Amino acid sequence: MSFENGSNVGPYRIIEQLGQGGMATVYKAYHPALDRYVAIKVLHQAFKEDPNFLARFQREARVVAKIDHPNIVPVYDFSEHEGQPYLVMKFIEGKTLKARLQAGPLNKQEALAIIEAMGGALDYAHGLGILHRDIKPSNVLIEEDGDVYLADFGLARIAQRGTSTLSSDVMLGTPQYISPEQARGESNLDNGTDIYSFGVVLYEMVVGRVPFNADTPFSIIHDHIYTPLPLPHSLNPKVPQDVERVLLKALAKDRNDRFKTVGELVDAFNDAVTGKPLDMEDVRVEESTLALPEQAATEPPHAKPKRRLSWIWIAAGLVIALFSLIGFLGALGDARFESRSDSVTEEIIEEVRLSEEDQARIDTLLNEIQSLDEADTEGASIRHIEIGNVYRDNGIPFNAAKSYAEALYLSDGILLRDPAFTEDFVMVLFLAAPHPRAAELFTQLRREYPQWTDIVPLHARALMHRDQIPGAERILLPYMEEHPDDPIGLAVLAEYNLMLEDQETAKSVLIELDQYRLPDWLRMYVEDLRESF
Repeated sequence: MSFENGSNVGPYRIIEQLGQGGMATVYKAYHPALDRYVAIKVLHQAFKEDPNFLARFQREARVVAKIDHPNIVPVYDFSEHEGQPYLVMKFIEGKTLKARLQAGPLNKQEALAIIEAMGGALDYAHGLGILHRDIKPSNVLIEEDGDVYLADFGLARIAQRGTSTLSSDVMLGTPQYISPEQARGESNLDNGTDIYSFGVVLYEMVVGRVPFNADTPFSIIHDHIYTPLPLPHSLNPKVPQDVERVLLKALAKDRNDRFKTVGELVDAFNDAVTGKPLDMEDVRVEESTLALPEQAATEPPHAKPKRRLSWIWIAAGLVIALFSLIGFLGALGDARFESRSDSVTEEIIEEVRLSEEDQARIDTLLNEIQSLDEADTEGASIRHIEIGNVYRDNGIPFNAAKSYAEALYLSDGILLRDPAFTEDFVMVLFLAAPHPRAAELFTQLRREYPQWTDIVPLHARALMHRDQIPGAERILLPYMEEHPDDPIGLAVLAEYNLMLEDQETAKSVLIELDQYRLPDWLRMYVEDLRESF
């Protein structure tokens, strides 16, 4: 290990590792020549997969090193050590805003000082054309003397410029604080993205919790895009009406409805807190964008999110009641090909209950995940796979797919290189396709991992089971032209033709499948298709 404690990295001596995230590892180091401690941020080795990254890193590092604002952690130096690029920053002796919020609510003076500092830093950076893209309490550092710093501007800018596997496959941003447009994977981001994330931090400071939280990043991201915002006063009755209106405007799902600058947001918040009259007639409270008070959650401040258990929906009469994978596969063919005129509202919801032992296993794994250090993404990923295995073996494929997806996100996509994982994942995704929310999961996975083309026919199958045949056609037929020998694609194509009542074409596709060696689950599914004639 080139960054071990006591080792020399250029003119710096490594003291200890401070933390590790998805894109970098941070070390405390000592600079003897200047007799000061510094923080060294070493970028993830995956960035080296891009042959042009080192040159681009040096170019962008020169830009971020020129950022000079009293509330932005300054970059002192940058270089590379044994092929690994690193940034040298001011070492902040203190704590993060995240740690401060966990210790208890802020008083008004303390909160306004933090907001003023963050707002000033963001406004300055936006004036230079630099977005942060990952505003969150753990990136706000509070020194022991009370000075506030916004960290990771350099990392955000450098990572967003990269074309490595890491920077292209991983959505920059933290799920609880991500803007809707960033969650959708849009590339034309502007200041509104940081304004939304800053608004989430303000919401958490005022209300005592973030607006959206769940067991998986996918669920949280989905909520930012589609779910009505819980009204602040419904969660914390002490929130003044004027403060609530500021939060609503900052967290508008359409960026055009938000404040135009961070400065406007800070000024409006200060006026709301100090009781000055607000001119905010353009704040719209609509059912389409906001939750009614009785719809909002009532968790106490800083409470951990309650575990959600989603029951599987079985399309068009498919009943899954067995608690083993073999039993589940045996039930796959039951009443699969009812008329496409059956609406989603007529689907049967089958409640599949876990045994006490399996439920206890999942609860234990979820508790272990919550107790892990934020940087231990590998440990969390392994546990999510175990949770997925429990759901898989109990015939609950959609829950299994969500757990596997969470493991994949945490691994920064590395798990796609594991054939055993991808085989299991493809299986549960195929079986989960009839679930009403499966299409959303596929959309997110395809956006995050566009190179993983194996899931295209699975996405088409999910759309087919939502009666979205034209959408399925648009992605399935071109895929089959490029991958005519894909057995899963052929199976979905046969089902597609059966749904169109074109039995002759479906039969010919099934005959073609006879030449392939299929996994047991797919072979049983193909047999179910044959029996439907």
